[in-house]
Amino acid sequence: MGEGRQAQEVVLRLDGITKRFGALTANDGIGFSLAKGEVLALLGENGAGKTTLMNILFGHYTADEGRVEVFGRPLPPGQPGAALAAGVGMVHQHFTLADNMTVLENILLGTEPLWKLGLGRGAARARVERLSHDFGLAVHPDAKVGSLSVGERQRVEILKALYRDARILILDEPTAVLTPQEAEALFATLRKALAQGLSVIFISHKLHEVMAIAHRVVVLRHGRLVGEVATADTDRHRLAEMMVGAEIAAPAPREAVPGPALLSLRGVSTAGEGNSPGLRALDLDLRAGQITGLAGVSGNGQGALAELLSGLVAPISGEMRVADRPVARWTPREALAARIGRIPEDRHRTGTIADFTLTENAVLESYRDEPFARTGLMDWTAARGHAERIIQRYDVRCPGPETRIRLLSGGNMQKLILGRALEAEPRIILANQPVRGLDIGAVTYVQERLIAARDEGAAVLLISEDLDEILALSDVIRVISDGRLSPEFPRGSKTPAELGQWMAGQGFDHAA
Repeated sequence: MGEGRQAQEVVLRLDGITKRFGALTANDGIGFSLAKGEVLALLGENGAGKTTLMNILFGHYTADEGRVEVFGRPLPPGQPGAALAAGVGMVHQHFTLADNMTVLENILLGTEPLWKLGLGRGAARARVERLSHDFGLAVHPDAKVGSLSVGERQRVEILKALYRDARILILDEPTAVLTPQEAEALFATLRKALAQGLSVIFISHKLHEVMAIAHRVVVLRHGRLVGEVATADTDRHRLAEMMVGAEIAAPAPREAVPGPALLSLRGVSTAGEGNSPGLRALDLDLRAGQITGLAGVSGNGQGALAELLSGLVAPISGEMRVADRPVARWTPREALAARIGRIPEDRHRTGTIADFTLTENAVLESYRDEPFARTGLMDWTAARGHAERIIQRYDVRCPGPETRIRLLSGGNMQKLILGRALEAEPRIILANQPVRGLDIGAVTYVQERLIAARDEGAAVLLISEDLDEILALSDVIRVISDGRLSPEFPRGSKTPAELGQWMAGQGFDHAA
């Protein structure tokens, strides 16, 4: 921290925080401070102890050793109400909003008993509107949360914290589900808030964003604090080395040797759903031994294409062919039978069942097949062995196969899903945002496995809102905008700016 910031008021201090879960030490003697008006980035691999530490700070867990001070006063352990009263607010990566309630009702929820929510609503509305204006958080108080975009929902979560007079804000992976434009809007909001005295702990795996917004970085590895540095004195490469403990080389796929089309769409359209467009007369070939990258701003038809390939929706027009055979009936079972491996966008809602064990999640898509189903009964010994192989081969860090998957970090959960998909030896791989919210080590690992699957002859569709990832991994690139698909662009034939024009829909207008 620079001399100017050292002279500022310390608003938060953690000293010797230790937390054990049985034989696992999640946090080991961690200590650092946060100054008024400062953004402190908290970095570490998935499972490094960041979430445990924040849960201790916010009162969800009680530390075995150590203490937390907020504005110079000890924070009573294990009391979320005490953290809120002291001015600590937290915006989780996965939002906690009621879709059937308005923005205003969600902000007031928890501040007053339910029977009093209707009282004093005029004053509450005026305060919310003032906060929205002061911090650049544009959202209508009467809008139903279920109708809002992801970026707007995040604004509501931040408004909730500010409405409760948060002076310290914890942001857990705040840009993991945002478009680049929404992330820039968030940073503009944070800069306004910092100028008004808010202090922020920023948890992220996106190192370019850490460099852009944070003043200082604290790095955890295996539950210990291994480094602390000002962003002005470091760079992304050195931060990555601190996180992992070794130099990381980005995967560099060699030239593809594409084979025949394993899945083809000709003039395929699907029905839209709510504000999400359906597909509009798509032509697409997914070829053996080739990664097709699909770029686009969130909500432009990526979800519709992923649902189509997963068997969750069927075309309303056009022709779909798998292994050069026309598809007459298309369901998730047919998609699995066609050996389509699915890495879904949302690992929590559609990729896993939270209260199932790793063993149960490992066989979710194959429990009716050999060797897990024998004479109509489930062979749990075979299932457990399958889970143990995935844990070992894909470096899933967990206590064991009978652990409930909700207890895993996001990166380890994603590795389990990746292993489940790839161990089935799929011919076609649907990788929908496969590295969202992962640390740089896990990102590199997942990308290397996708490249290896391509080299073994699989057809890979990589759906990502990270243009750098698309450019680095894809053999050919398509852009989706409002349900329409661009022509096929070979690797290196388009600059990011040119692809950005197609993402904004401009290329389609010129092509027409």
